[in-house]
Amino acid sequence: MRERKEVIEFCLGLNDTYEDYPFHDFNWTVMRHKDNKKMFAAVYEHKGDIWVNVKCDPNLTYMWRNSFESVVPAYHMNKEHWNSIILDGSVPEEDIKLMISDSYELTINKSKR
Repeated sequence: MRERKEVIEFCLGLNDTYEDYPFHDFNWTVMRHKDNKKMFAAVYEHKGDIWVNVKCDPNLTYMWRNSFESVVPAYHMNKEHWNSIILDGSVPEEDIKLMISDSYELTINKSKR
């Protein structure tokens, strides 16, 4: 997974989600839950690659960062709870999908968990 379109399609495949462009900057695509409007992924181009910000359990944030050089503290987000995944081809697609899915679960309404 290296393209913005692939990330957006995967996110839209999760239950009750939509894409948003709240910053009036089409470089930033925000993926949200329909019911609570919470963001679970932000997709943008930075330094020549597509990056994806995802929420992460604080107990796993550093595990992901230590596992892959292309998982770093999140750009423009709380560094304790968010990671950025740089889609440069070095992080396996299954792990990217797992991190996005975990972010989705962490931001869903508690009553739906």
